[in-house]
Amino acid sequence: MTTPDVGTDDEASVSIRCQDNASVSVTFCDRFNFDADSVHYAVELRAPGLTARVDEVVAWIWDSDLTAFLEDLATDYQGWDGERSWHTNDRDLTVSAGFRSGGYVGLTWALRPWTQAAGGWGASVTTWLEAGEQMTSLAADVRAFLAEEHQ
Repeated sequence: MTTPDVGTDDEASVSIRCQDNASVSVTFCDRFNFDADSVHYAVELRAPGLTARVDEVVAWIWDSDLTAFLEDLATDYQGWDGERSWHTNDRDLTVSAGFRSGGYVGLTWALRPWTQAAGGWGASVTTWLEAGEQMTSLAADVRAFLAEEHQ
């Protein structure tokens, strides 16, 4: 399930909770921008025994769009073979999608900041959502989060 949230400080966020295990989640939050060419935001992964966060994921206007990727997955609610994937330009956020019988999409969210630096790290969680309505809702929530005007 996805939840567009407005916190006490009026900062928008989107949380994705795994249908199979509600303690597994991904949160998009702390959105900001420096110019019209990019949007910066934080991504948090949570699972039992795991909390990981990248503070400055960057979405460039010329990059392949995460929302378009999610919308394509929602459109293909009857399923597909194999795995589909998307990543940011610098690959600090990667999303892989697989379809399983019963109409569910597994989204594996991987954070890997500083991939070229010594001591880099990586973490991932998988959230399962219904292929139709929940995927459509997720795509709309992420689109609204990334397009929101920064106050």
